[in-house]
Amino acid sequence: MVLQMGLGFVKGDKDTANDLSQEIFISVWNNLDKFRGASSYKTWIYRITVNTCLQYVKKDKKVRTLSPLELEHQTAIIDTEKTSHDDISELYKAIGQLKKIDRLIIMMVLENQDYDSISEVIGINPINVRVKIHRIKKRLETILKNNKNE
Repeated sequence: MVLQMGLGFVKGDKDTANDLSQEIFISVWNNLDKFRGASSYKTWIYRITVNTCLQYVKKDKKVRTLSPLELEHQTAIIDTEKTSHDDISELYKAIGQLKKIDRLIIMMVLENQDYDSISEVIGINPINVRVKIHRIKKRLETILKNNKNE
């Protein structure tokens, strides 16, 4: 679940997602004594995962501004590494184009989390979660359709 969430935040970059997963589990281990039991361990770990991923995205935007040449080079590398997992890769790229909170929600849906769990982590009521999920799915369909037309 942690790796899947990381993949969504880093737009399918497996190496970065693995690094984030390691960082998250180190954080979980170091903070086990701070777990208050107000929620389940799974919810607590999700919260740590989300916070770590959001911190990474925020830091990455500040540190990493690619020149057009570097961006073109990275795109070329990605194009040469295409495998049978293209559809999954495209999905993660599309998820990466969503707002942060929408990424979190859809990654939890992909992890088969129930609406109550999602609402607890996000901090909104389950009815709003259902509405958001519907809108996110529509947005993903549009993104994927637009990406195939390019």
